Order: sequence, then C-alpha cells, then structure tokens
Amino acid sequence: MTDKIRVSEIFGPTIQGEGALIGEPTVFVRTGGCDFRCSWCDSLHAVGSEYRHTWADMSTAEVFARIEDLSGATPLMVTLSGGNPAIQPFDSLINFGHAKGYRFALETQGSVAARWFSGLDVLVLSPKPPSSGMAFDPVQLSACLAETSSGQHVVLKCVVLDEADYQFARKVAALHPDLPVYLQPCNHTPPPPDDDTAAVDLDGLNSRMLWLVERTLKDKWYSVRILPQLHVMLWGNKRGV
Repeated sequence: MTDKIRVSEIFGPTIQGEGALIGEPTVFVRTGGCDFRCSWCDSLHAVGSEYRHTWADMSTAEVFARIEDLSGATPLMVTLSGGNPAIQPFDSLINFGHAKGYRFALETQGSVAARWFSGLDVLVLSPKPPSSGMAFDPVQLSACLAETSSGQHVVLKCVVLDEADYQFARKVAALHPDLPVYLQPCNHTPPPPDDDTAAVDLDGLNSRMLWLVERTLKDKWYSVRILPQLHVMLWGNKRGV
C-alpha cells in the first residue's frame, strides 16, 4: 500500500445523487486531476492544475483511515470520483476495503482504462456529450469495458443538455446495447470553483428533465432510465454533501 492517491476531498456519509446508485448512502473519495476540461464541469476544484495546492497525496492506509473514521467503521459504499479517478492507483484501496466489508463504485468518463476496474463493485461510465466540448473516443470506452469482470454492475450514464447530447446518448447506447443506460439533465449553472453558494436554476433543470422524458417517450426508448441530480435538488451547488 505504498502508492499515493491524489485526493481533492473525502466526505460523507451522504447519499449518491445520481445514476445507478441514486439515494444510496456513500462516502466520496474525490481525486484531483483530470484529462478533460468539460465546459459545464461542476467540480473544477478537483480538475484544474491551479487548484493542485489544495490536493493531498495520501497513502492507501491514510485514505482508508479517513473512510473508516467518517463511516464509524461501518461498511458502506465508497464512491471514487474526481476529476478523473481512473488515473489514480486505487487497486490497493479496493482490495483492502473489500477485506473490511466495504464496496466500491467508480464514476469516470471512460477515457482512461485501468486494470483495477475489475475489482470494482459498480462501474459507471459517463462519456461526455458534445455540449461538454470534449471529444468522444469509442475505442477508449471499449478499452474500459475490456477491464471489467463478470458479475460487476456496469452502466452508462449520459448527461444531456440539448438535442445533440440526446442523439449522442442514443449513439453510445447503440454501441453497447447490453448495458443499462441512465440519462440526467445537465446542470447548466455549475458553481465557480471557489463559490459553492452559487444559485442553481432548478426551474431550468426541471424543464430540461421534462423535455428529456417526453423526448425518450416519443422515440419509444423504453429501456432507458431518466433521473435528476438529487444532490443538486437537495443542496444546490454546496460541496461536501
């Protein structure tokens, strides 16, 4: 357990606010550093190199000690987030945590594949749509899937801002028809990295979600699940919840 993990923040227990585990109690380990710069990123404090001074290089033992402290040593789901947590060495933490009864979920855009993906309990691949300003690489997404193992819960989660994003989600889903697909309306008012009190346009989010529901039903895309960002509804842009 000598590899250092670059950590932006560790917080919880709270609930997972989106995707396949929405509503489930979890501790978040948010890493620092990312290979993407999405236009509507809601966690720039964990992405930009200008915030590197706020990140800590922690050992596996230090990270797990913090998780145990927050959870009162009661096993629960641990969500690995970022930034892009796929660029960090999480294999030892996952193995150590499993031995203590903890489970692990990873949220990543599917741009970097890691061998330790096979040890995860839940893998959420969230390829970024056109509105993010980032390019989609289907080969890299497939490489991520190649690192998974049987028995894992693997899903696709797509953020949708507009029609172009919706069509992107349809395209990605068609590439991997065996994977469950979750859609969520994009938070188009993400917080500045130094101000988590910035207001959220909840009316706009609700309108976008209603449009998304109507759009999928019009296409008879009945296998998809449409969910809000529950944490945004409850806490707005506040960090650490």
